[in-house]
Amino acid sequence: MKRVFLAEDDPTMVTLLETLLKLEGFEVVVLDLATENLLSSLRADIPQALVLDVNLPNQSGIDIIEAMRKEEIFKNTCVVMASGMSLKEKCLSSGADDFLLKPYMPDALISILRKYTKE
Repeated sequence: MKRVFLAEDDPTMVTLLETLLKLEGFEVVVLDLATENLLSSLRADIPQALVLDVNLPNQSGIDIIEAMRKEEIFKNTCVVMASGMSLKEKCLSSGADDFLLKPYMPDALISILRKYTKE
């Protein structure tokens, strides 16, 4: 089963995405954003795909993707970044595979995840 990790600080968005992605056949892992080091959580369980919010409490999604791309273990992890600000170029140049401007249609996320994940 395709596993998608969510690093999103909006509880409503987390619930919506978790429900929709499960309906589409994905296994969803919601990351605990209260943890001080999201990167160490990701190292413990390497995601096939990660939906990463740019603005997270205690940490920046940009910093996380830049750190991930320096590590060989994450070379096959698809990272889709999302933000309410138009940061597509910044996110892509930092190492994201794709970017979604909030609010986005869940179908847009699902089609991106299907493109990057294999069984």
